[in-house]
Amino acid sequence: MATMARASSGLAYPERFYAAASYAGFDESPNSNSKDIGSRFSNDVALILYALYQQATIGPCNVPKPSSWSPVEQGKWKSWQQLGNMISTEAMRLFVKILEEEEPGWYSRASSSVLEPVIDVQMNHNSNVEPITENGNPFAETKSISAENGSLMETQEKDVVSEGLGSVVVYDQWISPPITGQCPKARYEHGAAVVQDKMYIYGGNHNGRYLSDLHVLDLRSWTWSKVDAKVGSKSVESPSPVNIGPCAGHSLVSRGGQSVTLVGTTLVIFGGQDAKQTLLNDLHILDLETMTWDEFDAVGVPPSPRSDHAAAVHAERYLLIFGGGSHATCFSDLHVLDLQAMEWSRPTQQGEMPAPRAGHAGVTVGENWFIVGGGDNKSGASETVVLNMSTLVWSVVTSVQGRVPLASEGLSLVVGSFNGEDILVSFGGYNGRYNSEVNVLKPSHKSTLQSKIMESPVPDSVSAVHNATNPTRDLESEFEVGQEGKIREIVMDNVDSEPMKPKGEETSERIIATLKAEKEELESSLNKEKLQSLQIKQELTEAETRNTDLYKELQSVRGQLAAEQSRCFKLEVDVAELRQKLQTMETLQKEVELLQRQKAASEQAALNAKQRQGSGGVWGWLAGSPPQNADEA
Repeated sequence: MATMARASSGLAYPERFYAAASYAGFDESPNSNSKDIGSRFSNDVALILYALYQQATIGPCNVPKPSSWSPVEQGKWKSWQQLGNMISTEAMRLFVKILEEEEPGWYSRASSSVLEPVIDVQMNHNSNVEPITENGNPFAETKSISAENGSLMETQEKDVVSEGLGSVVVYDQWISPPITGQCPKARYEHGAAVVQDKMYIYGGNHNGRYLSDLHVLDLRSWTWSKVDAKVGSKSVESPSPVNIGPCAGHSLVSRGGQSVTLVGTTLVIFGGQDAKQTLLNDLHILDLETMTWDEFDAVGVPPSPRSDHAAAVHAERYLLIFGGGSHATCFSDLHVLDLQAMEWSRPTQQGEMPAPRAGHAGVTVGENWFIVGGGDNKSGASETVVLNMSTLVWSVVTSVQGRVPLASEGLSLVVGSFNGEDILVSFGGYNGRYNSEVNVLKPSHKSTLQSKIMESPVPDSVSAVHNATNPTRDLESEFEVGQEGKIREIVMDNVDSEPMKPKGEETSERIIATLKAEKEELESSLNKEKLQSLQIKQELTEAETRNTDLYKELQSVRGQLAAEQSRCFKLEVDVAELRQKLQTMETLQKEVELLQRQKAASEQAALNAKQRQGSGGVWGWLAGSPPQNADEA
C-alpha cells in the first residue's frame, strides 16, 4: 500500500500570479501594498518573492552586481541571480505557492478587481442534468462549465464519459458517475483514503485557504455526506475532544512535498522540501508499533532532491520513487530502494515512457502502479499510465483532452471496489481552477485479469478471449462466473469492434507461446548465471581458505627459520670458541713436543756421560791405573 505524494502548485497561470503579485505589493497598481512588504514577510521570504517576481516578469538576472554597499540591494540581486535560467511559468508557480504558505487566506482578502474570475465546476453536483436511459437503466449525463480567460465557455470532456457505473461495459476509460448528496468544496492537496467501501476526504487548499472539513463518499450509492471530525484529547486538564486543524498537502511531517509509504508496520518518508524551500532527498522511517523515528543513509546513488513525486512499495521490500520536481524542472526518472539491503538503484525502464511530471497521484493494484495527473511547467499530464513493478514496463491506459481535472495537480487517487471489481477513484485537483469532480476508471491490465480468472472457477469449455485489435485500440474480453453460476462476457475498450477471428486467436496463441519460450529461455539463462555465480563464490571462498592456510604455513615456516637462524648463530659462536681452543691446544702441543725433545736430549746426554765414565775405568785398569773414588773424582 502506498500513499499519494503531495502535489504542489505545479500548474501556475499568469492571471493568478499577477493577482498574487498585486496583493503582495510587487507591482505599481493602486491595490498593491508595497509599503508593507518588509513588515508582512520575513527577510528571507521577501527576498525570494522579489527574485521570483523579477524572474517571472523580466527573466534571468542579466544586470550587473550593484556597486553600492547596501545589504538590501546586494541581497535582492543575489537572490535573483541564484534562480539561474528558471523559466517564467515556474517562477510564477513558486511565487503563488510561497504566498499561499505564508498567507493562506490571501485570495479571499485580495481585491476582486485584480483577481481572475474563477467558477468552481461541480460536474457531479448542481449541474445541468439531463436524465437519459440506456439498456433500461436511467442515469444522469452531466455537463461542465469552466472559466477560460475570464469568459464562460462550455467544455466537452470527450474522454470522460458521464454515466452510471451499473451500465458500464468499457474498461480503461474514465467515467463520471452520478453523484448525490452534499458535494465538498472544490480543492486540491487534500488527503484521501478508502475504508470499507467509503472514500474519506479531508482538508486541502481552496483559494489559498487551508480547509479542515471531512467528507465521505459511499462507493456503493455514490452519495456524499459530511462528518464532524474531532480528535480525542489525551490531556488530563482538557479531556474533551478537540477540532482538527486546517491543513493542505499534509502527511503530518514538518515538511512538504514528501512521499509517505506504508510498508508493513512502518512509514517510509522520502524527500520533499523544508520551510526554507530547500529540496530534500533524505530517508526517514517511523515504526508504528514503538512510534520512534530513524534516519537511514542507504548505500548507492539516491534520487536527486525533489518534491511532489510519487512512491509505491512492491513485494513489501522495494520502494519505488517516480517523477517529482525541483525549483527549475520536472523529472521522469524511476528509482528503487531495497528496504532489506538499504541500497538505491536506478533500473532500466521499458515500454511507453511517461512524460516528466510533478504533483501526480499514484496507487497500486496488484503489481501494477497507476499514475494519474500532475504536469510539468507547461501543461498538465493527460495520460493515465501504469507501470508493471515486476517487469518495469510502462504502458498508457488512456488519455484525456482539454483542461480537465484528470490532467491537474493535487488530485487524490484511491482504489475502491464496485460489484467485486477494483476501481480507481479520483477527486479534486487544480489546473487553473479548483475542482470537486469524482471520476472512476476500471483497470483491465493483464495481471489483474489473470488473477481474477484464476480466482473464479470457469468450466473447461469456456476460454477467455484476448488481443483482437483494430487500428486504434485493443479489444479484450473475459468470461466471469457470477454468484448464480451464470457466465457473462465483459467486452472492454471497444464495444463496437468486429468479432475476433480464428486467425487472430492463433496469432495470439503463437505470440503467447513465443513469449513463454523466451521467458523459459531467460529463466534458464538466469539460473545458469546464478549457478555460475554460486560456483565462482564457492571457488572464491575456497581460494580465500587456501590463502589463509598458506599464510599460516608461511608464518610457521618464518618462525622455524628464525629459530634455525638463532641456532646457527649459536653454532657459529661455538665453532669460533672451539677454533680458539684448538689454536691454544696446537701451541701447547708444540711446547710439549719441544719439552719432550729437550728431555730426550738431556737424557741422551746423561746416558752418554755415564757410558763414558764406565769405559774410562776399564781401560785404566787395563793400563795399570787404579780407579778413582767418586769422592776423589
